[in-house]
Amino acid sequence: MALSLALTNFILFFVGARLLYQYSNTFRYYFRVCFIIGWMLGMSLLVLPVVALRGRNVANMRVLRFVMLPLKYILGIKISVQGALNLNLEGPYVMVANHQSNVDYLGMIQILPGRSTLIVTKEIFYMLTVAVVCWLSGFIITDDKKAADRASVRAAVAETMVRDNLRIWLFPEGTKNYYTTTMLPFQHGAFHLAVKAQVPVIPVVMSSYRPFFNKKIQRFTPGEVTIWILPPMKTEGLVSADVPEFTERVREAMLSTFHEISEGTREQE
Repeated sequence: MALSLALTNFILFFVGARLLYQYSNTFRYYFRVCFIIGWMLGMSLLVLPVVALRGRNVANMRVLRFVMLPLKYILGIKISVQGALNLNLEGPYVMVANHQSNVDYLGMIQILPGRSTLIVTKEIFYMLTVAVVCWLSGFIITDDKKAADRASVRAAVAETMVRDNLRIWLFPEGTKNYYTTTMLPFQHGAFHLAVKAQVPVIPVVMSSYRPFFNKKIQRFTPGEVTIWILPPMKTEGLVSADVPEFTERVREAMLSTFHEISEGTREQE
């Protein structure tokens, strides 16, 4: 009797959840957002023993890429890439991309070249095993609240990336830009790093997610993303005083491309 009741409750729960997913935008939105986070947590538990065997090594990014790539197929996100040859650059460099939501990581993981890693803030530790796996994969974890330490951290990262031939990925907007159809002002950190190391900056632009992802109206459906990788922008000869102008030049190039590849998308209220 108890088993029969439990089975009936399970079936009712499953059918109810399926109907909510089909007909409720709000339920579907939160389910898919939570699914991304749950996938990351689950996969981090799965691969933790594997990456731990190798120790802290940027080569572990290949393992992360392997477990994250299927997510775009599960969520129905079709990604097309233009300008991929611009990443075929010898030596270290800095990649900067616009930041719209966690969907960004699906595109990022698809195009990351070898010997790539990210600079992230210490808030990643809230994700527990994800943070451990990311650290073991060579992620550079910083504390944005300690402004006095930024210059010394940048100097150390610049030295490391040149010595170890690393490619560093950053989101210069500094936070997810959920609500606008443009880009937030860029923080200067990524560009100070590139100038300090005298390495090129490669801008990466992801088209607007508005047709399928909109936090304001809680819409998250399958959709298409175009990623455009722009030619490298050199920093040779630039000094710290040139960073604000260089930052704005990169942002203008990215913003122009963003509007071009997002043409025809409208915020659907």
